[in-house]
Amino acid sequence: MLSPPDLSLATRTGLPEALRPWLGQWPRESWVRPDLHPTARFWLQMHDGFRAQQVEMRRLGDAGRAAGADPLALHPRLIGLLGGFLQHLDHHHRIESGHYFPQFRALAPEVEAGLALLDQDHDVVHGRLEQLHAAGLAFHQAAQMRSPEARDGLLRLADALDAAAPLLDRHLDDEEEIVIPLIALRGG
Repeated sequence: MLSPPDLSLATRTGLPEALRPWLGQWPRESWVRPDLHPTARFWLQMHDGFRAQQVEMRRLGDAGRAAGADPLALHPRLIGLLGGFLQHLDHHHRIESGHYFPQFRALAPEVEAGLALLDQDHDVVHGRLEQLHAAGLAFHQAAQMRSPEARDGLLRLADALDAAAPLLDRHLDDEEEIVIPLIALRGG
């Protein structure tokens, strides 16, 4: 007997077919169709925004790793992006878990297991958001005081961004593969 796959966010590389029942009918390449439901299109735009913010924050973190980089010069842009990202993503997950997922459960009970997994993901991602907040706050405080520790704070924040990125990327991809075909087929 085969054991079930490990579906923890930190280790999974995708979802089993059973958790994304309509992806075959609405594969990713079809999501650019003009007749895609507006809610699905909006969902994808939100996720693309999170991905873009994450890429930009990591780019700034990488710039901070360069020899001679000035953490005080990177501070305003990076902290501004981080604050918006943390607030927006937390709010987005609360709306999904509190509003959309219950509606989807009622609309299509066959996605219950997938939605339960996505709710678990939200808890894991929230833990990473707390780590990013703590690292960002430490960097911000050191930069505001013009402390020599600002560089170390920037490096810790860059490391925290690098650690969070794969988890968030996996979650966004998996969520889309459950939610976008569901909305496309049954409305949202």
